[in-house]
Amino acid sequence: MKYIFVTGGVVSGLGKGIVAASLGRLLKERGLKVISQKLDPYINVDPDTMSPYQHGEVFVTEDGAVTDLDLGHYERFINENLNKYSNLTTGRVYWNVLHKERKGEYLGKTVQIIPHITDEIKRFIYQVGELAKADVTITEIGGTVGDMESQPFIEAIRQISLEQDPGNVCFIHVTLVPFISGSNEYKSKPTQHSVKELQNAGVRPNIIVCRCDGHLPEEIRQKISMFCNVKPECVIEDTTVSELYEAPTMLETQNFSAIVCRELHINAPNIDLTKWNAMLAKIHSRSRKVRIAIAGKYVKLHDAYLSVAEALKHGGYEHGCFVDIKWVESDGITPENVEETFRNCDGIVVPGGFGGRGIEGMITTAQYARTHNVPFLGVCLGLQIAVIEFARHVLGYTDASSREFNPDSKHLVIDFMPGQNDEIDKGGTMRLGAYPCIVHPGTVFESCYGIGTREISDRHRHRYEVNNDYRAELEEAGFKVVGESPDGRLVEAMENPKCDFFIGIQFHPEFKSRPTHAAPLYAGLIKAALAYQDKQKADREEDIPNE
Repeated sequence: MKYIFVTGGVVSGLGKGIVAASLGRLLKERGLKVISQKLDPYINVDPDTMSPYQHGEVFVTEDGAVTDLDLGHYERFINENLNKYSNLTTGRVYWNVLHKERKGEYLGKTVQIIPHITDEIKRFIYQVGELAKADVTITEIGGTVGDMESQPFIEAIRQISLEQDPGNVCFIHVTLVPFISGSNEYKSKPTQHSVKELQNAGVRPNIIVCRCDGHLPEEIRQKISMFCNVKPECVIEDTTVSELYEAPTMLETQNFSAIVCRELHINAPNIDLTKWNAMLAKIHSRSRKVRIAIAGKYVKLHDAYLSVAEALKHGGYEHGCFVDIKWVESDGITPENVEETFRNCDGIVVPGGFGGRGIEGMITTAQYARTHNVPFLGVCLGLQIAVIEFARHVLGYTDASSREFNPDSKHLVIDFMPGQNDEIDKGGTMRLGAYPCIVHPGTVFESCYGIGTREISDRHRHRYEVNNDYRAELEEAGFKVVGESPDGRLVEAMENPKCDFFIGIQFHPEFKSRPTHAAPLYAGLIKAALAYQDKQKADREEDIPNE
């Protein structure tokens, strides 16, 4: 097993996650089995109860782990399903250690940062690779070097470098090389200070990845090499690219993966980026454009819907079009402005979320899409919104709602299932991870996955379900169940056959979307949006009088 640790310095937001994900892809294209991992220094046990404004998107793995959004980047780049050991927080470390202490597993010893906390961190690092049977484990350390919160993680990876044979561990440090416009020059001093801080913690980087706006002058590279004690070729530029998925090829122009293999004593086959470059060629050959609205609660922070946005782009790649996303704050949508809000949109997504804010705006959005035949995809909360809207405006239950928003409603079309209850502790009480869904034949839903598909599996993160007491009534009125759990107990997907594309789903297909193969429902939405655009154009042309 080979171990790569990616740290960051100077400032946050440099793109450590993209560097780690890109390297994972490059090593995979050399025939290596790669698994990725993120260590986060915050004290929450996981991001489950964190506000999207604080943390951004919560990403869910196949086995139901609630994790950092960087794991989405890892999965999209390396096309490998990650697991419960792929994300670790300080809170989880202390949670595990204290539970072991209470159970007497430390045999009366004094529990300390070293060795007990660092041992728990190392256990996760070792187990993620063992579980995946990987050749290489890439671990990103959250935060920046020098942060108080990150110190136990840095100490743990230092210990691993001692425990492993020489050549089995590689440290990559991502740092900022700012350009000072007043003096018209790049400055290496922040990088020097950051590396010094890392070295003071006992970790010497093998490779330094320099985040910069343009190409570094040779004298700056040489200076970083000399003062940071790395080989000149191990100073790698990390410049801004026009498309996110160009990052691996940008880094590989500097022989990034070959240098990493050399540092780790890996005799790997030559890299083959044929498939990746074919995907990039498809991205650059797009000729059309559609506008898709995301009507959500947290759109002021786009990272809150990162996987949704990426899945829409992937659908665009598949159908040769750019996807222009219109971010719409749902609590600003009213019956008076809804038509103006979505006038120039070719499709609408109502994504997931929690709490009552902005719900009425989402309901108005779903009604507009249904009555105007605008392609619509409701994801998780979006399905529940579509059911509430239909119950109010078609079934006539004007107070229809969810127990989450209005527990006093007489028509809780979204509710707990029998045996569930409203737990006092919100964290860890949801249906999480991959669950099977039986696909009903002869539906638009089926056509997205391929005619003849009878069962799919996708990831969930929700607490409430469609209330089966209203299921027959909804279907009789025209809102059909098109996907359900194998036992028929849980509604997984619904669609309105009167619309060309109006689908609500209880799961999150965006978590499994990849740039090389889009999530079927997002690709289906883009296809429907293109058809809607063509129809709108044809209708406008018919309205032009003949001269």
